[in-house]
Amino acid sequence: MSGSREEKDGGKEFVNPIDKDKVAENPGLLPYAHTVGGAVVRPDKQGVLRSKSLASMEQQTDMQLHQIKEQIDLLARQAKEIQERKEISAQIYQAHILFKPEINHVYHLYENQEGENVLSMIGPDEWGKKPKYRKFIRSVRLLADHTWGIEHL
Repeated sequence: MSGSREEKDGGKEFVNPIDKDKVAENPGLLPYAHTVGGAVVRPDKQGVLRSKSLASMEQQTDMQLHQIKEQIDLLARQAKEIQERKEISAQIYQAHILFKPEINHVYHLYENQEGENVLSMIGPDEWGKKPKYRKFIRSVRLLADHTWGIEHL
């Protein structure tokens, strides 16, 4: 059967006049009255308290999750900075260094005509008209842990 029934005596097909979209399949499970004469559902004091407590809990946990997200972002930035220091430190320790670098001093990394890296005490704007090296890479500072921090001059 497909929702319509044939009448026994006339053979005519029965068509339900009520639109299926406007009828609940399980009206007893609805959280509100489904008929005009149905009981009115009003929240009691306990329901109001639960609702307020739920709103407070959601606000508090959202705030805590936001703080954790900010901490994660900070840790990600710090990890990226450490990775950059590690990479530049490896690059500098493979470069030609003709002096003993001192902690907390700024030095300058260049690439010479042969394509090798060279660490210098002379900055890119201190060479005069003709720089000695082919390419300036970056300025760096030797840190106390013997890694190199990138200087933003």
